[in-house]
Amino acid sequence: MPDKKKAVVLVSGGLDSTTVLAIAKSQGFDCYTMSFDYGQRHKSELHAAENTAKLLGATSHKVIKLDLSAIGGSALTDLDLAVPETETSPGEIPITYVPARNTVFLSIAMGWAEVLGAKDIFIGVNAVDYSGYPDCRPEFIQAFQAMANVATKAGVEGKGMRIQTPLIFMTKGEIIQKGIALGVDYAKTVSCYQANDLGQACGRCDSCRLRKQGFEQAGIEDPTPYQN
Repeated sequence: MPDKKKAVVLVSGGLDSTTVLAIAKSQGFDCYTMSFDYGQRHKSELHAAENTAKLLGATSHKVIKLDLSAIGGSALTDLDLAVPETETSPGEIPITYVPARNTVFLSIAMGWAEVLGAKDIFIGVNAVDYSGYPDCRPEFIQAFQAMANVATKAGVEGKGMRIQTPLIFMTKGEIIQKGIALGVDYAKTVSCYQANDLGQACGRCDSCRLRKQGFEQAGIEDPTPYQN
């Protein structure tokens, strides 16, 4: 039998990236999952990423250690900055934005994809129900893909890579409905910016708010374990 097509899938342990992994698997990809220990506020999302990758049948799971806290500038990497618990004003980029995060993550995923001979990289960015991060927009993805295909041996040899963003124009409710149809257990995912060591969510940060709204939109009971 011919080898299955390979894909690198970026997984954070959260709702969106877990759904993307389920989608990639449903499309017949042999999935190589990658997470990043980048100096974020908690490690429970990394445990969730490893667990969900295993449950969804990833071929291999890799954790890359970085230290984006060295440059700071985000409430997710600088403990002196508080995670906001009120909704951000329209057009404002919140302090939870991590400078260069998706650019760095995709660059490393691009390198692993080239080593594996994978033509596809999946990432769970969303430009509908999201926090307004600039590196979650279609413009960013298009620009990165263009760069990848001139910056790699594979691209120069005409074996270009595709950055797959199946969630980019979906509402959070639609994402949840898609994941449920594919068998995702969202109780095992961690989206909260300030989850505790048990993976229990605060219920107050922007990520928790968007997640709760998504389950309401989907008409599905929220399975998220909360701290209170």
